[in-house]
Amino acid sequence: MMHFECHLPWLLLITGVAAAQAPAPYDLLLKGGHVIDPKNKIDTLMDVAIAGGKIAQVAPDIAARQARIVVPVDGLLVVPGLVDMHVHVFAGTMSGEYTGEYSVRPDGFTFRSGVTTVVDAGSSGWRNFAEFKQQTVDQSHTRVLAMLNIVGHGMGGRMTVEQVVTDMDAARTAETAKQYRDLVVGIKIAHYAGPDWVPYERAVEAGNLTNLPVMVDFATFRPERPFQDLVLHKLRPGDIYTHTYLSAVPMLDDQGRVLPYLFEARKRGIIFDLGHGGGSFSWRQAVPAIRQGFVPDSISTDLHVQSMNAGMKDMVTTMSKILNLGVSLADVIKMSTTNPAQEIKRPELGNLSVGAGADVAVLRLKTGDFGFLDAANSRYSGTQKLECELTVRNGRVVWDLNGRAGVDWQKAEPRRPSRKEP
Repeated sequence: MMHFECHLPWLLLITGVAAAQAPAPYDLLLKGGHVIDPKNKIDTLMDVAIAGGKIAQVAPDIAARQARIVVPVDGLLVVPGLVDMHVHVFAGTMSGEYTGEYSVRPDGFTFRSGVTTVVDAGSSGWRNFAEFKQQTVDQSHTRVLAMLNIVGHGMGGRMTVEQVVTDMDAARTAETAKQYRDLVVGIKIAHYAGPDWVPYERAVEAGNLTNLPVMVDFATFRPERPFQDLVLHKLRPGDIYTHTYLSAVPMLDDQGRVLPYLFEARKRGIIFDLGHGGGSFSWRQAVPAIRQGFVPDSISTDLHVQSMNAGMKDMVTTMSKILNLGVSLADVIKMSTTNPAQEIKRPELGNLSVGAGADVAVLRLKTGDFGFLDAANSRYSGTQKLECELTVRNGRVVWDLNGRAGVDWQKAEPRRPSRKEP
């Protein structure tokens, strides 16, 4: 016993050294930010800890010593990685509207806007989805999901292929969607100019065969197939109409009031997605509609080369437009995270739940005098603008506007970056 007591101080010293040298439990700590996580009803100052590519803890004042890297985010918003559910990223070698030069490779555009998940909206169909997967999905650090076009060739061919009804095969589309069920989250029908309902009916048939939602770009509005019939009768609850504030949508009466059938359609479960694009967002529609309570269920960009260089620009700019129309910040975040995740039946995305994949966007809400353009190049003045400071994908910092996660150059150890890093 005396022998044990004699050596007890040494044992305590050894134990203390081991504890001091134990690795920090967290890889990354976002400290001091205002967390908005609609799914978990969090809207307050919190720290977010990440370990092993997962959200490990969301709590007030997590000790900095518990993390290998501490990123100060005081005065900034910490939200789930944004989910952009309408993009075109099939930037292949084929010459075509959305399967070639008009599409954008995702990693070069997503992270700088806080987006960690995108849904390619029908650029590919059952004939060329495997090519899209190999070329884009498998090569991207961005999570790339897809709406499979009811047209076998997708959107390749400057819209001409999208008029070929004989290539709209519900069974083959469903077969491909089931084969790639981890990637395909819906069926898309777009740009059809004919007078009949056949393409829409076949898309819904494929949706029924796969239990997936259908997304519709109604394109040419014709009296033979009224838009009201689409959202009141043809589409099912949970199906999605994109381009909500397109100027062609019969939205307002002669006194500028929102037509009642739109609220009826929403009540029966139709989803209204913003889908900004290069020609599908009008202030003359959006301003009165949103002020009267007809807000989008989800915010999406309809990203392609033309839209990103025009009024749309990026996801945070599109979100800022809705914010400046009086929608609350919490709701704008919800429309860009939780809501689209639910609409595509991927509820594991768009939240900061403990154990969820660590996809996080750190945003700055700037105040000042800002101008925002619609598809007609019309300007709307606003006082708030969101900007992405930092993006985390799978627990790794993939965008860092002001070097918050970096080490001072005089203290950093020399290293050779990998060409495979995003």
